[in-house]
Amino acid sequence: MCSNRLQLNPVKTEIVWFSPSHRQFQIPQVPFRVGMATIAPSSVVRDLGIYLDSSLSMTTHISKTVSNCFSTMRLIRSVRRSVSNAVLPLLVTALVLSRIDYGNATLVGLPTRQLCQLQSVLHAAARIIFSARKFDHVTPLLRELHWLRVPERITFKLASLVFRCLNGTAPVYLADSINRTDVVETRRSLRLRCSSLTAVDVPVIGDRAFPVAASRAWNSLPSFVKSASSLSTFKRYLKMYLFAVSY
Repeated sequence: MCSNRLQLNPVKTEIVWFSPSHRQFQIPQVPFRVGMATIAPSSVVRDLGIYLDSSLSMTTHISKTVSNCFSTMRLIRSVRRSVSNAVLPLLVTALVLSRIDYGNATLVGLPTRQLCQLQSVLHAAARIIFSARKFDHVTPLLRELHWLRVPERITFKLASLVFRCLNGTAPVYLADSINRTDVVETRRSLRLRCSSLTAVDVPVIGDRAFPVAASRAWNSLPSFVKSASSLSTFKRYLKMYLFAVSY
């Protein structure tokens, strides 16, 4: 930091140790000294608007997102009669759906019970737009709005990142973590190798890591989606496919 003329701000600096939940008791709790500052480890830190807990369960991030979304929807509901039917969906998309979609690639591989909390936000948002009652069936509303469910929204984000990686428009640290199977010596004989991906070997990797999760999401797509010529075309085909899967 000194070489780049930066100074550590202890008030805004947080430190977290990541470990599996069954090994949380082994996490050091002693303060960490950086220069003249002493910083105590935290169980949850916030980075670029995403809450990361020490076990990477994303529980805090989901609960914060759900809470903020419902708070915003209460405000939207209070002004619903003052806006037109054309403006209301735009408000919900800009103020609610944007929160659900922000950083949702970090939620890949989470249990269904956690993703259901985010799905409940989509249900409530759809009911606001159509002035539906609490217990009205919400699937026809989601289908009419052409909204993907939360798991498919996560897949959409991952697959879009992979498309950018393969076409040189993604950050290098992401593009270097995945390879086509036709460049891996032991997998050159696989069928459809030109459209399949494999994760680059790294010392420690889990099923939720980007190389593994992104490769799995990409390999599950049909060939007509993966062969799209541009990002906009790819996203259009991808949403069509995932929408068919959702409903």
